[in-house]
Amino acid sequence: MSTQSQDRPENRQARTAYKRVMLKISGEALMGDQGFGLHPPTVQRIAEEVKSVHDLGVEICMVIGGGNIFRGLQGSAQGMERTTADYMGMLATVMNALAMQASLEALGIHTRVISAIPMDQVCEPYIRRRAVRHLEKKRVCIFAAGTGNPYFTTDTAATLRANEMSCEAIFKGTKVDGVYDKDPKKFDDAKRYDRVSYDEVLQKHLGVMDASAIALARDNDLPIIVFSLDEPGGFRGILRGEGTYTLVEG
Repeated sequence: MSTQSQDRPENRQARTAYKRVMLKISGEALMGDQGFGLHPPTVQRIAEEVKSVHDLGVEICMVIGGGNIFRGLQGSAQGMERTTADYMGMLATVMNALAMQASLEALGIHTRVISAIPMDQVCEPYIRRRAVRHLEKKRVCIFAAGTGNPYFTTDTAATLRANEMSCEAIFKGTKVDGVYDKDPKKFDDAKRYDRVSYDEVLQKHLGVMDASAIALARDNDLPIIVFSLDEPGGFRGILRGEGTYTLVEG
């Protein structure tokens, strides 16, 4: 086989572990070293990580939290009515999705922001078959506004959309390189898991995702890969069978 044929997108895709994935990141990941809001160089860096995987031919879905702008639980804890606070948090995820879209399209990657709450002037409403078609056309789909319902986190939204889009895995980008039994930044004796079951995550309260998201992933045999978003090339490396991460599975 010639070098030229080996470099075709379809052959590059065949060498990756997954062909369609969900990338879940927190809103806080977009803050950089700031205490609030968006840090454009950090958004750009994450967009470049996504592009490096997209260039392999992998179809990518994304869900981004809104905690860098507003978190519904915190608003509720301060006396705000929970439903209103959660809707405000959903709107924050739309802002983050639009920021990521701008960075990806500046890199030449076609994207669609798809919102569970209709807002036609800025993004598409969620229609499953249309979203699947976008993925088939190699567009990055950024799902915003959670599930469109209060009392559900973006972790649950990511797991729901991953199942609806027939993703083969959820990639959970965090500040550490996997799942630990305690905070590795506070405890030197923290133990990292290479593999852990859904039930262990729930029983030991390991904090990978909330209980609803873990249960939904378990019931549909959807693996969760927890890795460091701060590790350059980490997302791409795992898809090529390299790097450090924790696999959550049955």
